[in-house]
Amino acid sequence: METAEGGRQSRPPAGAFLLYSSLLINALFFAHYFLISPTGLDDDDGGSCGLSWALKAAREAEAVAAADCSGHGQVFLDGVPGDDGRPGCECNTCFSGANCSLRSPNCTADANSGNPMFLEPYWTRHAAASAVVVSGWHRLSYRTTDGLFQSVELENHIRRLHGAVGNAVVDDKRLVFGAGSTQLINALVHALSSPPDDGSAPASVVATVPYYPPYKEQTGMFDGRKYRWDGTTDTWANATTHHNSTTKNKTIIEFVTSPNNPDAVLHRPVLASSAAIVDHAYYWPHFTHIPAPADEDVMLFTMTKLSGHAGSRLGYKTWALIRDEKVAKRAYEYVQSNTMGASRDTQLRMLGVVKVMLANLHGDEDIFAFGHDVMRSRWRRLSAVVSRSRRVSLQEIPPQFCNYFKRIREPSPAYAWVKCEREEDEDCYEALLKANIITRSGVGYGASSRYTRVSLLKSDDDFDVLMERVTDLVNAEQYEAPDDSSSM
Repeated sequence: METAEGGRQSRPPAGAFLLYSSLLINALFFAHYFLISPTGLDDDDGGSCGLSWALKAAREAEAVAAADCSGHGQVFLDGVPGDDGRPGCECNTCFSGANCSLRSPNCTADANSGNPMFLEPYWTRHAAASAVVVSGWHRLSYRTTDGLFQSVELENHIRRLHGAVGNAVVDDKRLVFGAGSTQLINALVHALSSPPDDGSAPASVVATVPYYPPYKEQTGMFDGRKYRWDGTTDTWANATTHHNSTTKNKTIIEFVTSPNNPDAVLHRPVLASSAAIVDHAYYWPHFTHIPAPADEDVMLFTMTKLSGHAGSRLGYKTWALIRDEKVAKRAYEYVQSNTMGASRDTQLRMLGVVKVMLANLHGDEDIFAFGHDVMRSRWRRLSAVVSRSRRVSLQEIPPQFCNYFKRIREPSPAYAWVKCEREEDEDCYEALLKANIITRSGVGYGASSRYTRVSLLKSDDDFDVLMERVTDLVNAEQYEAPDDSSSM
């Protein structure tokens, strides 16, 4: 080839031409395969890199998490699909619309449920660390490691968590998983009762007022030859103190809740001769101070109030720490016969959750510090408004030293135990319902109808509506005639 000046242009070496061609072809291939059309990563057979099923699941989860619900709802993978084939927003109470942007005026506050949605923001902040991808063949067998029905690794991490938090002695105890507190309540009563064929009288199941309603409900549901609901500890305290013949050779199973649901009081067994089941569902630093590790013979804990994962109820959610090997064996056999153990998929998910909590203890992202801050703020706000009222009052909870935080901590209870003070407000549940506040009547807790439980655990939206209705209730007192004021 001639130049304009008539000279000859130099020709590039053949090797360089081939090199440049090869680089260009590889660049085009890479762009097409990985950037423009990643079909090779979506094939069900795994594609060339073998990660297609995981990546597809991740893309679906990311797409759902990125949906805009205006901060007042969520989209879930198993949500009902709309006209576009994709699941839509599930709005918080009092919100509606395609993206939950419409707020209902004068909405009723639902403070009935103990749904721990106050922890949802914590887990959205830790989306990557807490995410779990489960293969289609994960734990198909009935059994897990060592032929058991519960994850050995999850048990090890739960023991580590108790040790790190300092809220329970675990070294000398067996751990039994259950599908929720309601299942383990009956499993433990069964395990502590005498066999029905040994001629013993049925065990008496009791609790101290106010008590968690399922203790009575579950026992009554399975009332039979082995055990029965027999009232409150007040009924039995005098008889056991004076060695009454009624209690001689009698098995008494006492439910103790500490901190108590609904009033947050730390309780101990009342009856010296009872076999106690101590429910420590709320014995974590975001709800109460931790004065010392709990060390009762039979203790009950739950993931619902620890991490907020109440939706994992179908599988692992609750565990019991049991000192006596025979009692632990009977409880384990009950769960095995009842549900063949807890869901293996959920145990895997909870293992990831516990790992996140352990990794962040005493750090900037400590779940207990986060939870305590939220619940303390809510208690402060509610107390400030109710303090102006002559119509309703709250339980008193003093600040206490907490061994976990190494300081005096302010109260942060899960529930407000509200008392209606006016003579005419004999039914406190109805009095608050008229003020558009749904609560849970104290009657179900064995207490007077003058008491009702108000949940502080739900979402920020729920709590904001609750504060609006309580403020309206208290503000209305200033317009009442003097004769209508408190008769307290």
